[in-house]
Amino acid sequence: MKKIISLTIYLLCFNSIIFAQETKPSETVKQWKSKFQSGININQASFSDNWKSGGVNSVSWNALLNYNLNFNNEYFEWTNDFQSNYGNVKNKDQGMRKNSDRIFFDSKLSYKISKSWRLFGSANFMSQFDNGFDYSKKSVLDGSDSSIKISGFFAPAYLTEAVGFEYKPIDWFSAQIGVGALRQTFVTDQSLYDISGKTSLYGVDKGQNIRNQFVFQFVAEFNKEVMKNITVKARYAGIADYQKLNSQGFVHRLDLNILAKVNKYINTSIGTVVLYDYDQDKNVQYSQLLSIGFLYTLKNYEEK
Repeated sequence: MKKIISLTIYLLCFNSIIFAQETKPSETVKQWKSKFQSGININQASFSDNWKSGGVNSVSWNALLNYNLNFNNEYFEWTNDFQSNYGNVKNKDQGMRKNSDRIFFDSKLSYKISKSWRLFGSANFMSQFDNGFDYSKKSVLDGSDSSIKISGFFAPAYLTEAVGFEYKPIDWFSAQIGVGALRQTFVTDQSLYDISGKTSLYGVDKGQNIRNQFVFQFVAEFNKEVMKNITVKARYAGIADYQKLNSQGFVHRLDLNILAKVNKYINTSIGTVVLYDYDQDKNVQYSQLLSIGFLYTLKNYEEK
């Protein structure tokens, strides 16, 4: 959580600098767009011991911190998107367990060669803040739940640098074709290999901290207010390893989030992630989070 607090202070200071430099308000607002969001959601449920419909007493919380900084003029567009969230859930007779954890940063510089087409170069980073555990295992002694550590900060982490072409006919949709891309996978916690008994995790061999790949990358993004106070944001990323063009060499990830504003500060959202990465698991993975809570937004422009 110290990382989140430090990053919040940094982004707030940086955002203040951007606003302070508005010597020509109309020109600055037109070219630079800055948006900061922070929020927290809390959910709680409780039942009497004789509640016949069944249920488990629980309390959960989830915090998010997002920041966007974009520059746009006649020839260039530079977009920066940072997203993070972290949360825990506490069920009766169980310890605190993580229910959301994400670090995402994407920076892309594009040069406009026509109305809808650009040349671009980008860097994308993904990881998590905290350790992740598998709670599905049972103790061989008494059958009780036990946990096994399976991930952590920078274990894994993914960094992808790409160059290619971007198709952006309208503000709320774009598609990127990264014909030349480098992808690094990091696993910095070597204890995970001893815990799992495996010699390779997330595609990184034991004794190594990083795996390098030359890949093809395709990214499609959709971000639009589809009706009043309801915004849909979706991002699909597909990666193909040039050295392994089969099902094991492809990675597919879809992030979908639907946000509904109740008023200026209260909102409800549902987020889903669908992931296929053979180096993580041979089957498709998915997660889903429904929340309602407080969201504070600070920006220097009006939504269209």
